[in-house]
Amino acid sequence: MEEGLSLKIDPHVHSQASFDGKEPVELILEHASDIGLDGVVITDHDEIDASLKAAELAEDYGLIGVPGVEVSTKAGHLLAIGVEQRPEERKPLRETIAEVREEGGAAVIPHPFQRTRHGVKKRKIRKPDAIEIYNSWLFTGYRNRRAKTFAEKRDIPGVAASDAHSVGTVGRAYTEIVFEEKRSKEEIGCEDIVEAIKADKGNVYGCRVPIYKSAGHYVKGSARRIGYAVRRAKFF
Repeated sequence: MEEGLSLKIDPHVHSQASFDGKEPVELILEHASDIGLDGVVITDHDEIDASLKAAELAEDYGLIGVPGVEVSTKAGHLLAIGVEQRPEERKPLRETIAEVREEGGAAVIPHPFQRTRHGVKKRKIRKPDAIEIYNSWLFTGYRNRRAKTFAEKRDIPGVAASDAHSVGTVGRAYTEIVFEEKRSKEEIGCEDIVEAIKADKGNVYGCRVPIYKSAGHYVKGSARRIGYAVRRAKFF
């Protein structure tokens, strides 16, 4: 029997359009192609323009174009994968999940339970399309194991992602999506990736970023978040 088609997707990557990102989407796409990924989803914080650009350019790099955004809800962060419209910020999590689905996307909880990273609390997670059960930026494997156990007990699909903020960590973790029927990559589109995530057709792979890099990332990220909050406050 012929094997199905397996594609490697990193569904949580930040570009310079994020307050804590570094590189332009062109460099991220080039690197993703070089390391053998089949797609990356640019999920900048409450910004979608760079992601739309990346999805449009993806084919030029031999990648599948999937837009997305990491949106801030009242309960914490949510990945909206496969949407072309940025969900409104600061809305209740349940409403945002519904909005993502209406837009044809997959609503994925990233780095759950981690309040220092705006992860959604356990008691507030209600029927997302998937949960990030492996995030490469964790200091230890405890949070990933906890997320995996939580998802398995509730029969929620799991994904793995690098949560990269610089090109060097893109693909550090990724989700391998398996299509049972043998097809060429050229036949696979954004809708197929979204539906595969919802149908739990992904296998998780990856390794954690070295602790010294994680520590530096958290320190810098905290400083950037404070500055970002101050800048945003001026407009409200």
